[in-house]
Amino acid sequence: MKHKCFYLKAKQVFTEHGVKDDHYVLVDNGLIKEITATPSSDIEVVDLGDNQLMPGFIDMHIHGREGCDVMDGKLSSLNTISKSLAQHGVVGFLATTVTAKWQDSIQAFTTIGEAANMVLEGAQVLGAYNEGLFFTDEHKGAHNEKFFLRLTQERIDEIYAATQGTLKVVAMAPEFEDSKEMITYLDSLGVKVMLGHTNANFQQTVDALDAGACGGVHIFNGMSGIHHRDPGCAGAVLMDPDAIAEVIADGVHLHPTIMQMVYKLKGPEKIALISDCINAGGFDDGTYRLGELDVYVKDGVARTASGSLAGSTLTLETAVKNLAELAKVPLLEAVHMASLVPAKFLGLSEQLGSIAVNKSADFAVLNDKHQVQATIIDGKVVYAQEDFTLL
Repeated sequence: MKHKCFYLKAKQVFTEHGVKDDHYVLVDNGLIKEITATPSSDIEVVDLGDNQLMPGFIDMHIHGREGCDVMDGKLSSLNTISKSLAQHGVVGFLATTVTAKWQDSIQAFTTIGEAANMVLEGAQVLGAYNEGLFFTDEHKGAHNEKFFLRLTQERIDEIYAATQGTLKVVAMAPEFEDSKEMITYLDSLGVKVMLGHTNANFQQTVDALDAGACGGVHIFNGMSGIHHRDPGCAGAVLMDPDAIAEVIADGVHLHPTIMQMVYKLKGPEKIALISDCINAGGFDDGTYRLGELDVYVKDGVARTASGSLAGSTLTLETAVKNLAELAKVPLLEAVHMASLVPAKFLGLSEQLGSIAVNKSADFAVLNDKHQVQATIIDGKVVYAQEDFTLL
């Protein structure tokens, strides 16, 4: 945009409190200052035509894209992921690790800490998500169990220091006897605990949630499922009114009926859509590497040699579309599961996550086919389709 103050007009504006038809959003110095049907005549209007203006998405669980992995431990890799995510309406993300050698993990966390204090070319790094190391063998998924470790205060401190205090989430299996103490300690640091890659039963999961754990990593995947005599980890997360459930809405990780069930049990404010995308995202089928394991992608689905799902190649705009179409979730609610819910979870909802006055002017512009046309961060275009003009 040519000016620091302008209106964005869209056929539909997905505000925090409803979808507004043919409305104008006033952007002034990177902030949203007004949402109106009657703009001032002396301020520039950028007409988005028949497109939809949505809040910029937040991917709080993503490993990589376009051949780059968070575990590369390189700023260049994080920047490539950042630019790729911007092509899919994402304005912020948690750089997510997988199980690897301890020193490789620390290098990755160090790089995340550096990136979180920089301005990247696309989506911004909002912090680190530790998905790895502190799991159990039974539901290891695409994690190499020979590198699993016990979670200790010393290891937490080393990770936290490496990220320069930007560690936001630690995923863990809660069945170890000192888990509650570690959850309490992480909570004291302001770090969220998510439960995953775990064989914990219902009561062990309830105890962990009572101790301060916040929810379940990619619900149903990598955890004990629901049995009629033991509701398991999945059942405990679904029945806890405060627990958040991560959902990979690619139609593979969860059957559409299960997505509907999760929605009915958790409601729109306790589901966070995640991509769990790996470095194969944006590329063709083939063989890739996730942490210490080879991963084989066929028809866009990533699996290990044993057949275990290994993350995804999903993008968040597709996850929103799938949840709305496959699980019959109202589109605005699905949008907020990819924006406002993660923003609230991360304590960033005063600035991010929805189209509301005084929040950052972070937007995703989508057409009627749910394809991203442009992504805007702080009122500045960070991505636009070649055939799409904002002026």
